[in-house]
Amino acid sequence: MVRLMEWLNYHHLYYFWTVVREGSLTAASSRLSLAPSTVSAQLGKLEETMDGKLFHRAGRNLEPTELGLLVYRYADEIFSLGREMIDTVRNRTTAGSLTLRVGVVDVLPKIIASTLLEPALKLSKQVHLICFEGKEEALLAELAVHTLDVVLSDSPIRSGLSVKAYSHLLGESGIVFFAAEQLAARLSAGFPQSLDGAPMLLPMAMTALRGSLDKWFHSLNIKPVVIGEFDDSALIKAFGQEGHGVFVAPKVIESEVLRQYQVQVVGRTESVKERYYAISIERVIKHPAVVAITDAARQNIFIGDHGSN
Repeated sequence: MVRLMEWLNYHHLYYFWTVVREGSLTAASSRLSLAPSTVSAQLGKLEETMDGKLFHRAGRNLEPTELGLLVYRYADEIFSLGREMIDTVRNRTTAGSLTLRVGVVDVLPKIIASTLLEPALKLSKQVHLICFEGKEEALLAELAVHTLDVVLSDSPIRSGLSVKAYSHLLGESGIVFFAAEQLAARLSAGFPQSLDGAPMLLPMAMTALRGSLDKWFHSLNIKPVVIGEFDDSALIKAFGQEGHGVFVAPKVIESEVLRQYQVQVVGRTESVKERYYAISIERVIKHPAVVAITDAARQNIFIGDHGSN
């Protein structure tokens, strides 16, 4: 028996898309001018179609499941194309617009990511930036199926992965040690030996920066007291701002860290380098926005050798 094709109900998909964007059923219902019970029922029907749960509870809010995130990405693309179609039909031309889908590895400092992406938004063509943050392997999987145009990372693509991609070195930066005023005043005079026994806030093990720091500490026979390990660079800075320990950040964003977090410099080193890469499926980058990112990074942001691995 031939199975009839299942047609997607776009009303249900639109309700789902709105709930994800608004963050809660109540807020989405208000925007849609529908009763929450109505929206909830439609979401249930969409889950039946997708044969899986699209949300899970997070306090009073709804957060998309892994399946929900996948469906949302498709929905966002579908409704983006729909808006483009309407604009074109109504002679509101979108000619010259350019979509850039970027994956940012979650260990990359937010300030670095925004600095790298800014040149893409300064092109003569209008750029529609769609930015995802996540783990390296998940983002590379999206890159492999062309869901993303580029992945920004602090390390080149590792050998052994099934994804065929190329790592384009954008640049490198020495690192700076920061701390709140009182702690910085105590440690700055004898840097770097003053870090021996000092409270330290470090990135998680297995990250490129943590590996480099551990080797550097070992080479100088420095044994800091690790107060905390974090996979969120902004959270490290927040704890450092409160005086809980010394933290590091790339020298290239030193002024921004000082301004945003009101901390002081303990010391600097060029013996530990942070490197940044644009990972693409192309050996030679062709996307105009990605070209703008790589050119600006190499010519204006970083100093160092450049190439592909």
